[in-house]
Amino acid sequence: MLDKLEYLMALSRERHFGRAAETCGVTQPTLSAGIKQLEEQLGVLLVQRGSRFIGFTPEGERTLDWARRIVSDSRAMRQEISALKRGLTGRLKIAAIPTALAMVAAITTPYRARHRDVRFTILSQNSIQVLTQLENLEIDAGITYLDNEPLGRVNTVPLYQERYQLLTSADAPLGNRERVTWTEVAKVPLCLLTPDMQNRRIIDELLRAAGGDPQPTLESNSVVVLFAHVRTGRWATVMPSKLAETLGLTDTIRAIPIVDPEAVHTIGLVVPAREPMTPLTAALVAQAKQVAKTMNETALASA
Repeated sequence: MLDKLEYLMALSRERHFGRAAETCGVTQPTLSAGIKQLEEQLGVLLVQRGSRFIGFTPEGERTLDWARRIVSDSRAMRQEISALKRGLTGRLKIAAIPTALAMVAAITTPYRARHRDVRFTILSQNSIQVLTQLENLEIDAGITYLDNEPLGRVNTVPLYQERYQLLTSADAPLGNRERVTWTEVAKVPLCLLTPDMQNRRIIDELLRAAGGDPQPTLESNSVVVLFAHVRTGRWATVMPSKLAETLGLTDTIRAIPIVDPEAVHTIGLVVPAREPMTPLTAALVAQAKQVAKTMNETALASA
């Protein structure tokens, strides 16, 4: 039955029979037949069909919830038995929002030092994609905002507080300031992340509250693109302070704290709210907690 539950989950992700079959490594007739067999076993219709995939019935949606739980437990069991025999092995898939990508190495590097046979896949995703992929078991963990938009059924490990800075040329109108307000920033032509990014939604809200009308001169879903433009000395952006520190500044570019108000949001690790966790995920949570403790101690020491 596990393979049929995997088919159902793939169909939920892809919303298309052909693409779902491809991700499962089977033909479309095989996937369709497997789902029909599952319907016969359960005695209910799970999928609304026409000439193409339409959606799931209420029974199908509930079956999906069970499928995710059963498949997750099955994977956890296989990992735990394998770990008892050979130690931690396998691949961890982590999706992180663009503004948090730079700090992923703070977790993965000490993790790999302890578990040399674990490999990693790191994906850049927006916050909605992080949670969707986590629910669909496409990733093992995510790094995203914890306190701004609903998270759903996840366990969390707070990592650090995100604060914001104006990155601009030293010879720009605000370039010689030690601090700037959101009201002042609202008057600066900015390049920002695209609206599907939660960071952009946060910044837009702050700019509107300060009387501005966010109309960026450039948008991108990549912080590297934003930073590359700012480095030319002809662009400005709003960026989390920790990210700005990681990317590094030139002699002509300044990172100026934005105050009044000093906006703060919590970034953290999210994992499925399921017990037991897979051994790989459990070790990741333990490592994240250690990193968070170290970061908090460093922040207190420098305060």
